[in-house]
Amino acid sequence: MSEGRTRVVVVGGGFAGYNAARALRRALPRSADVEIVLVNRTDYFLYLPLLPEVAAAVIDPRRVTVSIPATLRGVRLALGDVTAIDPDRNRVEYTDPEGGTHTLGYDRLILAAGSVTRLLPVPGVVEHAHGFRGVAEALYLRDHVIRQVELAAASDDPAERDARCTFVVVGAGYTGTEVAAQGPLLTEALRRRHPVLADQRMRWMLLDLAPKVLPELDPRLSRSAARVLRARHVKVLTGTSVAEAMPDGVRLTSGETVAARTLVWCVGVRPDPLVSGTGLETQKGRLVVDTTLAVPGHPRMFAAGDAAAVPDVTRPGEVTAMTAQHASRQGTLAGRNVAASLGHGTTRGYEHHDLGFVVDLGGLQAAANPLGIPLSGFAAKVVTRGYHLISMPGNRVRTAVDWLLDAVLGRQSVQLGLIRSDAVPLDTTAPGSTGYPSERTGQGDGPTA
Repeated sequence: MSEGRTRVVVVGGGFAGYNAARALRRALPRSADVEIVLVNRTDYFLYLPLLPEVAAAVIDPRRVTVSIPATLRGVRLALGDVTAIDPDRNRVEYTDPEGGTHTLGYDRLILAAGSVTRLLPVPGVVEHAHGFRGVAEALYLRDHVIRQVELAAASDDPAERDARCTFVVVGAGYTGTEVAAQGPLLTEALRRRHPVLADQRMRWMLLDLAPKVLPELDPRLSRSAARVLRARHVKVLTGTSVAEAMPDGVRLTSGETVAARTLVWCVGVRPDPLVSGTGLETQKGRLVVDTTLAVPGHPRMFAAGDAAAVPDVTRPGEVTAMTAQHASRQGTLAGRNVAASLGHGTTRGYEHHDLGFVVDLGGLQAAANPLGIPLSGFAAKVVTRGYHLISMPGNRVRTAVDWLLDAVLGRQSVQLGLIRSDAVPLDTTAPGSTGYPSERTGQGDGPTA
């Protein structure tokens, strides 16, 4: 327990953690002697759903990063990566970006550590694939794609050109589908700038073991997304994945070998390993909580988002999905319930019906089903962008201006070379990896309305 002022520690600054800290601050009266400390490895909240547009050079990377100190006034930021939580002693240990170790006592804890990239035991994937969970990965992918096209333009070898102009995306969920849909628009713009590539095919492939793209969505929306992908000549291979990744290509589970220099890993997420390290009861890697988001047997501890197995009262026996929609709303409820546990407000249980899904497919295309109404094309695009602007806690005007400039002037596509390949490892939880280049603070595999 902390000394002096009551201290509430929030672990993680993603959708759940950011909203928890904001809701808690708003729920407490100004006279309350409560210190709110948010521990996060970056000083910003990452609006994960727009990362594909960063990778496709549609918007500036600063648009998806919202300053925590600037937007969460009254919340102290502890910059660092939490390494251990001791629920019996009410302590949190974390390491700052310079390697210093720190300990925080708490009177209440909100665990919102989020998720990390889900890895599969596929030979070569960790060494040759790159994930898509943070700004660094998005910037690296943008530079990498531009570099491959430019190197292809400089080569006289048709086989090398084909390999460099082949881009393989694994995972046809929200993120993978958006990356595969946005990618051809970028590479086509790049191809037009190199006359030597006038007849060169830009080949994008989307792989998934599921029988269709966006398997979580209404079949009509899945079909709409599939039509957009086909129109952009993306080769969708369902029931297929990568059997082996190599420096110069991939071997598919079908036995086919594809020569390529780009492998993007978007197969989904798993709860942050920090959760299992608490020693508390988990369900599929997520911390068991009750409907109020409190941890049974530990009344000072709450959890939300991808880190928590929150009972879904709308589907008895199930837990809520790992999506941004649930994480945001659970974070808000966690903040309010913590305030209630301190005598300010009323404790409530979590109950939320999905409001729908939005998937941005680039250009004028999108798929959405707000309030269960299936939309595609331009109408879905308007709904999708409107939803993102409403959901972002900052940078709305700047993001809208970037969208306008992209529509009028086209995208700026130069490689800046700021991110090295070894700075964005696929496995950020491996020993020796600090995790700082890749934010683990985002929630879920993609946006929901």
